[in-house]
Amino acid sequence: MESEKDWIANAYEGMSRRQFLARMTAAGAALSGFARAAQAVAGEIIRTPAAGLREIRESAPSGGFAVPLYAACPQAGGPFPAVLVIPEIWGMHEYIQDVVRRFARRGFFALTFEPYARTGGVLGIEDRNRLLAIVNAVPDAQVLGDLDSLVAWVKRRPEARGDRIGVTGFCRGGLYTLLFAAQSPEVRAAVVWYGQIRPPLTPGVRARGPLDVAAFIRAPLLGLYGGADLGIPVADVHALEAALKAAGRTAEFVIYEDAPHAFHADYRPSYRENPARDAWARCLSWFRAYLAD
Repeated sequence: MESEKDWIANAYEGMSRRQFLARMTAAGAALSGFARAAQAVAGEIIRTPAAGLREIRESAPSGGFAVPLYAACPQAGGPFPAVLVIPEIWGMHEYIQDVVRRFARRGFFALTFEPYARTGGVLGIEDRNRLLAIVNAVPDAQVLGDLDSLVAWVKRRPEARGDRIGVTGFCRGGLYTLLFAAQSPEVRAAVVWYGQIRPPLTPGVRARGPLDVAAFIRAPLLGLYGGADLGIPVADVHALEAALKAAGRTAEFVIYEDAPHAFHADYRPSYRENPARDAWARCLSWFRAYLAD
């Protein structure tokens, strides 16, 4: 898909292919745990310590399949408001798990999952075209069903507030955030990070996009987008905001003028520190405002 090629191009911004590969070689083993097809670049990688956190590695039953998940929360106190973190197309790799720990250190019960586990996962895939062929064949209904199962799993956890569930996601996970917020009445707040707004529709895979379901999104929604995103025009962001406002929904969109796609992904050269920090602070404030008593 052309838009996905544009997102990949964003990840190389300001670097030649030779420079990019040189940094990868220098990074070496530091990239362990990151999706290979994402071609992560060490140096800006943020690692959140697990000290003081309770980590949970389990699975949740969904449609006859055990979906792998990773969760974290503070060791003491609780129950805590819950936040579902939906991965990028690279799957449940180290950056996504670190985001879970970041939420946990801020007083949330956070969890993520592997959307592509039924195909064996995508972490070890180095070829982007092969990876895209796998993830683009996964039906939205399957992922949304897995998210319903994760909500049910959260509701059984004594550490979590089952009545205070938020959802957030990055890139493809941002698209799923929008679709799931439209589907699930359990979602109390949502934060979308550069999720596609006009995705291609494919029979058997995707029947509707965010603009088609905007009126069904009842949870307060925060959208975080880059003005220099090659795959998501700013006009699309404005269109979604207008659709939500027309439906009387609570929505706020922030566009970081010079930020590319994946500006929060600190393991890639698309990372932009100032927009990432500001957006993260807004994300936390949004969930605190709408998931608190």
